[in-house]
Amino acid sequence: MDAALPGEDLVRQGLTDLASGMQTEAALLVSIGAPRLRRLGLLVPVALPDPEHRLYARLVERGPEAAHSRYNALLRRLVSFERALACAR
Repeated sequence: MDAALPGEDLVRQGLTDLASGMQTEAALLVSIGAPRLRRLGLLVPVALPDPEHRLYARLVERGPEAAHSRYNALLRRLVSFERALACAR
């Protein structure tokens, strides 16, 4: 991966967590983006099932009043990374 792309830290963490079998927010986010990330040339481990709903449910557990905005912010970071990576290639 290229250095210093927006959201790269989160994607790197998600890839590491997926490879370790962890079901973290970052791993769920990378699972959401797995098809596009693979098309962009990243080696993405097997994605977790139903990542959209599972990520949102996890965010609700942490704080229901902010879950929607946190979910959207995480998706924006993923999309920013995907777009930046596509431009860098």
